[in-house]
Amino acid sequence: MNGFEVILPFLKPIEHLILDESISEVMVNGPDRIFIEKCGFLEQVKGVSLGERSLLVAVKNIARRLGDDISEAKPILDSRLPDGSRVAAVIPPCSLGGVTLTIRKFNSRSFDIEDLIRAGTLDRQLANRLEDYVLKRKNLLVSGGTGSGKTTLTGILAKFIPEDDRIVLIEDTAELQLPQTNLVRFEARREVSGLPAVSIRDLLKASLRHRPDRIILGEIRSGEAFDLLQLLNTGHAGTLSTIHANSAKQGLARFTSCVLQSGVELPYRAIKTNIGDSLEVLVHVERRPGRRFISEVLELRRYDPDSDIFDYSVVYAKEPQG
Repeated sequence: MNGFEVILPFLKPIEHLILDESISEVMVNGPDRIFIEKCGFLEQVKGVSLGERSLLVAVKNIARRLGDDISEAKPILDSRLPDGSRVAAVIPPCSLGGVTLTIRKFNSRSFDIEDLIRAGTLDRQLANRLEDYVLKRKNLLVSGGTGSGKTTLTGILAKFIPEDDRIVLIEDTAELQLPQTNLVRFEARREVSGLPAVSIRDLLKASLRHRPDRIILGEIRSGEAFDLLQLLNTGHAGTLSTIHANSAKQGLARFTSCVLQSGVELPYRAIKTNIGDSLEVLVHVERRPGRRFISEVLELRRYDPDSDIFDYSVVYAKEPQG
């Protein structure tokens, strides 16, 4: 059974929204408040109700079908459909307005740089610059907020990696689609059914035994930032990753704070020095109603411990139009 067939029997009132290919996300804020994201805009759907008890039963059935569980003892569901779409839910009493259900659809279409140029995400000159960074094996970090297109951009940049490079791709949840033949894919695992968790940190350490020319880390979220930093400082050039942040400068700050979460006791300025020595390019993407665009590109040179600032040049900056 593939894709939405797993959940549609339990969500008949919103089946048409789930199957609508122009809708990228369906958000249920309780049984009578349903929102969608369509063509980059959020809008409320009127005249549709799931019923409070029916919605709760639906979420519990969906969790079981996906091999997971949601209950008073475990009120949070974060699961994935066979096609890669995400299903997240929180039930009362933790969700005060009733059951909250969010379905984020996985777009199976493989985008390329020309798609981004047509969409206005970037221009031809910037596209050429980003391609040059990848070909020159620059260590590059993509920052941005939720739904800004970090993963999409990273996947497109990864397509510039030459075919003869061996790539190890590590993700919390498999999303990136890469065309290269010599590609090794690792995915983290939560603790399930008595099986121990396999963390991003575990997979990063294991990746070194598989002769990677390039390492792509889907997203930096916590202590794995330290392990990635170690890789960057030991000659693994051309690494790509993403981080959640609201600006390029905040991306650097968040990277630093994630290293601190590793449990390894390093002086704060030593961490920043290592970041300044190893990370070379930071690309920030933003999401505004109806569009996503690259707003900043920084080239890092070093970290100055005396002034406690990163030395970088802004090679691209763009404000949204309209």
